[in-house]
Amino acid sequence: MDSSEAEDLTHSERREDLAPSTSNTLDQGEDGPKPKKVSLKRTKATPTNAKAKKQKKARVSRPAQLGYTVQQGEDMLLVISSTTSQYDGPVWTLPKKGSKKKKLTKGKVKEKKKKKKTVRAKPKLANNPVAKEKEDTNLFVPQKAADHRWGQSLPEEVLINIFQMVVVQDGAVPFLCRVGRVCRLWNAAASSPVLWRKAAVGHCWIAPGKTQLPKTETKIKDTFNWLAQNRFSQLRDFSLHHWKKNVSYAVEVVAEFCPHLHSLTLSYCTGLTATAFHSLGLHSRSLQSINLQYSEFQVEGLLEYLENHGSQMKQILFTHGHGLKNDRLLTAITRGLCPDLELLEVNTKLDSKDCELPLCIQALQTACPKLKTFRMLNVRPLPKTMRTGAESTLGFPLLEELCIATTSFSYMTDKDLWDILFGSTRLRVLDLRGCSRITPSGLVTLPCLELECLFWGQYFSSNVGLSSPKAGLHMVTQKWSQTLQQLDIANQLFAAEDLEIAMSHLAQATETDTLRSLNLSGTRITPPALRPVIGQTTALSYLNLSSCRYLPRGVKRIYRGQEDIRQLLDKLD
Repeated sequence: MDSSEAEDLTHSERREDLAPSTSNTLDQGEDGPKPKKVSLKRTKATPTNAKAKKQKKARVSRPAQLGYTVQQGEDMLLVISSTTSQYDGPVWTLPKKGSKKKKLTKGKVKEKKKKKKTVRAKPKLANNPVAKEKEDTNLFVPQKAADHRWGQSLPEEVLINIFQMVVVQDGAVPFLCRVGRVCRLWNAAASSPVLWRKAAVGHCWIAPGKTQLPKTETKIKDTFNWLAQNRFSQLRDFSLHHWKKNVSYAVEVVAEFCPHLHSLTLSYCTGLTATAFHSLGLHSRSLQSINLQYSEFQVEGLLEYLENHGSQMKQILFTHGHGLKNDRLLTAITRGLCPDLELLEVNTKLDSKDCELPLCIQALQTACPKLKTFRMLNVRPLPKTMRTGAESTLGFPLLEELCIATTSFSYMTDKDLWDILFGSTRLRVLDLRGCSRITPSGLVTLPCLELECLFWGQYFSSNVGLSSPKAGLHMVTQKWSQTLQQLDIANQLFAAEDLEIAMSHLAQATETDTLRSLNLSGTRITPPALRPVIGQTTALSYLNLSSCRYLPRGVKRIYRGQEDIRQLLDKLD
């Protein structure tokens, strides 16, 4: 009975519990959408509470994670650190290897991910500073763009002046060709004919053992032709370097489209024909200088050009040596084809030996009385006499520079030097390096009184190292002590007493600011002879004391600069 009663009670309790649920369902069926609104309110209530809880958690954790505060100033945003030290506070550090963080459960990882999301959402809450930063950046962007466009806003005259400075130092090609591709303004400035008055063009590099392709050759011709027609209208000075082909074509194009051509230089070029010289004679009426050093050309073409237009030539430079026998050119000049010639330079390659060139000085003096610069570099002149027997009485009255330097033995004597310079009272530069037969007495007899540069060093000469001393240097320094700016007596074996007297004359000069360079390498200079020169000459900036055996160790070297030379004076004292 007890068990049955208990079962009846339980069944009755279950019915009572089910009764309200059925009533609720009936009420929902009668009212319609009202109970649904209640259910929706209940579903909305739970997530709003969750969001509120999450916001509270984020607000609590914010001051612990951020180590700075943002404040607005007058014209900028200030980010102020809230930590006292650079390393204290919430500073990010590298995770250590083997840490326990890797062993966390998946639930903890999810929690961390949620925290990271809240941290990323923090800047979104600070709406005002971020918006102000964006406004500042938007205002600053056009300023940067304007800074990048500064070249487009400059006047064309200013750009031309800037380009002119670069052209003077580096040349027009390829600088102006590259600058002209920047923008239209720069192209217009780079196209100014004023910038193209001097141009030097080098040949394209070709791999050893290979020839130039026909397409490349046509491109070179087209480019050169375009430059001559569009850029070389006011060309004055033109140089061509290392061209093995199309040399005559380039010279003909320049002669045709450059009526103001003043100087033509061909260096290490081959294949210059007579047609190119004929084109120069037809079009280049103002050509005054031709430089053909280390280049191969047809001598007959140049001789024909000098016969017709030699009166306008003022400068001629060419190379004489193995494979370049141009003695006929010098003979033609001595016949009077270039009466207004001012500069004549004949050189040869350094590796060539015993390069002799017959020269009649009297005939050259008669043919070129206006000569100002005469150079024979590494060429041994062989004196010749005139057939008629007539001698020039004027010499070179306007000569300012004479260079007869050589790397080998020279036959130049005092008499030969006097025959060249007996009428040269304006001589400023005298280069006699390698001329071992020239004596101080021969130099003193020269008529020039204002010599500025004397180069008399013995380089690669057979007399270097001989023990026989020379004398008479003091006469040379005494004569030109007031005007000498550069003196080179390297490897000259003058006696120590003579050197001391010569240096004293340089030190006692009234104009102590004249001497700037002094080369005493390989001489017998002593410290007592060197002290007065260093102490008195204030403008001395180069001093060569290498291989001077009479000086102490640590001093025999090259000194550059006045400060370096003053330190030498302290060592000698």
